Amino acid sequence: ALAQNVIDGEAETVRRLAEQSLEMGIEPLQAINEGLIPGITEVGARFERHEFFLPELIMAADAMKQAMPILEQAITSRGGKRETLATVVLGTVKGDIHDIGKSIVGAILSAHGFDIIDLGVDVPAERFISEIEKHGAGVLAMSALLPTTMPYMKHVIDTLAQRGLRTRIKVIVGGSPVTSAYAQQIGADGYADDAVSAVRVLREMLGIAA
Repeated sequence: ALAQNVIDGEAETVRRLAEQSLEMGIEPLQAINEGLIPGITEVGARFERHEFFLPELIMAADAMKQAMPILEQAITSRGGKRETLATVVLGTVKGDIHDIGKSIVGAILSAHGFDIIDLGVDVPAERFISEIEKHGAGVLAMSALLPTTMPYMKHVIDTLAQRGLRTRIKVIVGGSPVTSAYAQQIGADGYADDAVSAVRVLREMLGIAA
């Protein structure tokens, strides 16, 4: 039911089912691994087959976001810890206030086991760097939705290099005007054109088996 309601984008039902699963004695990690993740994975597959489009992806990500805090809090309160694949600092670059695509990426990466530090929009280089250092993050994910803000991605990458951090940070970029060629040009490690491919690209970049 969790998986199906994520697919259907039924946010309120997903939240209720997450609470109900705990009342029934289902392990919270099991609810994530056997409910939320198969649901969002199916949404991603349908998106790639052009059976689902951006509105369905947004609804599914929002539905999943209703359940994740409930289940993750239950894991913590029981003295457990969900395995984290990597810590990702995420944000839309300075001068750009587009949020939707970036938030979907964060939600789907979170469901797949990445620890997401979402800095929001209009993020300056210094903030990216301070949060990377604060959380010991291994990945920086930057979004730009305006051609005029794309060059700021290179500024952030150059600043990482100046601080001696570039070699230990994997950088992935995306956003509608960004291309794979541009990502290579500015020295990024990877490029994803949507939230679904971001999971695959990050796994490949970090050498994590699917």
